[in-house]
Amino acid sequence: MRAVGAIWEQAAQAELERAGLRLVARNWHCRYGELDLVMRDGTALVFVEVRYRNDDAVADGLESITPAKRRRLVRAADMFLAAHPCYAQATCRFDSVAFRGGVDNPTCTWERAAFDAH
Repeated sequence: MRAVGAIWEQAAQAELERAGLRLVARNWHCRYGELDLVMRDGTALVFVEVRYRNDDAVADGLESITPAKRRRLVRAADMFLAAHPCYAQATCRFDSVAFRGGVDNPTCTWERAAFDAH
């Protein structure tokens, strides 16, 4: 399963880099979980949750990020900022990149500011 996730994380990173974002960290771990991608969008620091759903899935990528998962992502982002004080003053946001469909021709949905830290 980890290898499948890595494929979609790479695809999301490529999509975001095409849009001008720059990679800061990938698969950053702490006790609260993992941040799939941490990127810069101008002066903003963007924490990106990557999701993949096949056509049979009921919930789409963004819907699958539960309130509990959002809380863990916010805590992990706080830990990232504590570990990297050079980003402490950056404006932060939480995006999601969701892929749906077959591996050969998926659709990609990028939700900027998909949820708030509050």
